[in-house]
Order: sequence, then structure tokens, then C-alpha cells
Amino acid sequence: MLPILSGVRSVARDLGGALLPLSLRDLEREVDDRLSKIPTRLNEFGFDPFGFSPAAVRPSALFAALLHRRYFRTETHDIDRVPRGRVLLIANHAGQLPFDGMMISAAMLLEAEPPRVVRAMAEFWVPQIPWVNIWMARGGVLVGTPENCASMLEAGECVLAFPEGVRGMNKTIDQRYKLQRFGLGFLRLALETDTPIVPVAVVGSEEQQPGLLNFPALGKLLGMPAFPITPTFPWLGPLGLLPLPVKYHLYFGEPLHFDGASTDEDAVIQQKVDEVRRAIERMFARGRGERRGVFF
Repeated sequence: MLPILSGVRSVARDLGGALLPLSLRDLEREVDDRLSKIPTRLNEFGFDPFGFSPAAVRPSALFAALLHRRYFRTETHDIDRVPRGRVLLIANHAGQLPFDGMMISAAMLLEAEPPRVVRAMAEFWVPQIPWVNIWMARGGVLVGTPENCASMLEAGECVLAFPEGVRGMNKTIDQRYKLQRFGLGFLRLALETDTPIVPVAVVGSEEQQPGLLNFPALGKLLGMPAFPITPTFPWLGPLGLLPLPVKYHLYFGEPLHFDGASTDEDAVIQQKVDEVRRAIERMFARGRGERRGVFF
């Protein structure tokens, strides 16, 4: 019975592939090729030490690539600045839902040489969503604890962190491109593991789901970090969660190397964190000056 089911699945997959538009089939082949070149160690079952599986992540990688190329029409700038080996990508966070993290991950898969898996650090509440915890692990995402982050950096991975956290993601439209308070933890981890930091400025995500109001208390009752009101949510129900087709621009800064002890006083660490913030703000100014409009 199992060989029959396997054969049916194979025929269905081949038929589905034949019905796909040529451009989508080309993108599918590109994603497969890039996934095969990821420099990661897999065991005999196809998983790395952190639960990542190229085979399991393939459908979501194709979806992310489709959004990257067709929906957000993402342009990347200076992605070659990201060094090989362990690196910490530090980016601004906005837009109610983490499409910014998805687009950075897609850029590192499709455009970096060699292609990299981005190990994004997720908020503690995210794995509480049914099935999401397994999907996270298979896609290389872990809960953003210092221990998880340090383990991945020591293993030579590319880790993405948003020091603004939900403060950035759920801010209202009048606060767009105004960086919220950065936590200090990422800088302490960079010092502890001797990891270079690459600042990343995401231009476009701040307008994808413009927040009009926010009700944190209501969000807390529903088990969410916030309850945003946007032009489409909650009025359109689940459809209101769809982002606007803004054009994304991703700017990668020069790697920053910091000296000092991870146990230094907060004031000392804050000075280094402010240097990362200033790098992102400079790329904000460049990106907003270069783009022709929110959708162009």
C-alpha cells in the first residue's frame, strides 16, 4: 500500500509541476538549487543539530521567494557585505507581521554567496501557536533566548535578531522609521562569541500594514503581544492581515566588530548599541531618499 501511495504522490507532484507557469517553475528550480548549496551539516535523517530540514522548508522557501520576487519586488543592496561564517544580522522591525524577517531570509537564500539559512530569533509567544513550533524548527527559527542564539553563533550560523521586538513590529504609522528602544542582549552575545554585526535597514515594511491604533491590553487577553488596528484589520477578518504590495528595499551595512567584555556595564554596552542604531538610521535616510515611492 505504501509504494502505491508514494507513486500517487509522485504523479500528483509531477502533474502539479507541469501545470505551473513557466516563470514559477523556473523559480522552483532556483530555490531547489540554492537549498542544495546551503553549507550546513545534516544527519542521516536530513536534519541539522537545530532541527532545520531543507526538504521540509522547501514549500515555505518557495512561498517566500515568490513574495520576494513578485509581490514585494525586493531589491537588495550590498548583500555581499555579509561575511561568511558566524554573523549577527541586526534589523529594524515593523509591519504587524514578520514579513521583514521572511524577506531578509529570502534574500540570503537567493542572493547571498554562498546561500545561507537565516536563523531568526522569534518572540516567546510565537511557538504557542498550534503547529508553528514545529514549522519554526524545520525552517531554522528558534525562540530568542540567549542560550539558543549563542549556540547557533558558536556553530557558525547566520542569526537574525530584531532588538526592537514587538515595540517595533506593532508601532503606529506616525512612528514609522523611528527606531524604538533596542535591547542590549544582542551586543552582549556578539562580544561573548566574537561575532561581527551586520546592520540591516528594511525600507518598505513600515508601510505594509500601517497601524492606526494599538490595544495592548486586548492583545494580552487574546494571548498576543498587541492588538493593532489597521485600515484593513479587523474589519476584513483574516484578509485584513494581508500586507499591502509595497516595494521592499534591503540595505546591508558594513560589518561592525566590537571589543570589550560581554559583562561590561549597561552604559558601556549602550554606546556600542547606539553605533548599530546610527548605522541603520543612515541606511534609512539613504533608502528613503533613493526610492520613488512606497510602491516603487
